[in-house]
Amino acid sequence: EWLLLVYLGFLLFVLVALLCGNWPAFDRTPVRALHSWIGGGACDCVQEILRLCLGSRGVRGYEFVEHICCERPNPILQLFYLSLIVGGFSVFYSTSFKYIPGRFLSSIHRFLGPSAVLVGIAIFLLASFSDPGTITASNLATHEDIYPFDGIIYTEKICPTCNIPRPARSKHCSICNRCIARFDHHCGWMNTCIGANNLRYFVFFLIWHSILCCYGVSLLVAILAGEVMRYGVMERLSFYGMVTFYDKLPHLVQWVITFYNHQVLLLMFLFVVSILLASFLVYHLYLIARNTTTNEV
Repeated sequence: EWLLLVYLGFLLFVLVALLCGNWPAFDRTPVRALHSWIGGGACDCVQEILRLCLGSRGVRGYEFVEHICCERPNPILQLFYLSLIVGGFSVFYSTSFKYIPGRFLSSIHRFLGPSAVLVGIAIFLLASFSDPGTITASNLATHEDIYPFDGIIYTEKICPTCNIPRPARSKHCSICNRCIARFDHHCGWMNTCIGANNLRYFVFFLIWHSILCCYGVSLLVAILAGEVMRYGVMERLSFYGMVTFYDKLPHLVQWVITFYNHQVLLLMFLFVVSILLASFLVYHLYLIARNTTTNEV
């Protein structure tokens, strides 16, 4: 069980470094170092190994794969998201669904849980495949009316790729190869840009998945608490002379990890992911309140 905890802790550390390693709070920390290595150092190492082993042919092959994966639209992270949410629910279903209903949970959660996951996937698909606000010659005038030039910060510029004027607050995305109105960022998880038309879906995605992770944590906590009550663990510990809660706590934790390790691991994973999602959500709500975008910060 402890090996599983170490393994999960390592995965969570990598996830935090990947998503939040560039935050100022992680300056001069192992999190920032790992983020930098993942973002560039690892790729440089792989490229150098291929150069030593295969010569120029290996370098060209690496550059081709890098172009496909990093510089062109691809569904890799979309599939990874689907594997996370489907895999996470599958683990919950196979290990914890049998405890519902329980002492602290009614049978409604047998329907509420799967429904919440399906809604989350539907929101993800909506955000991924809705138009982010693509600017074309036919809708250019409409976007220019919505986002006019102020002559100070935003002046009229011609996009050299699309060969059309770029309205204020727009940007040409080199990955999608199109100009996006009120461009926020290109989201690899959704394999599309986040802009004027789909920002609401993106924020709704963050809100729903933050709630979904917190809901999963609450379910698992209720399941574990119900099992502790069902087996009378606290009373049994009192029988061995442990009076205070702090005396019982280490043994209680040991009992829970020993007999419910899957629930504990899933709970820890959801707890950390909920913090990351909530932090990202608060950041975007802050930008929306200031009427600005990630690209304009």
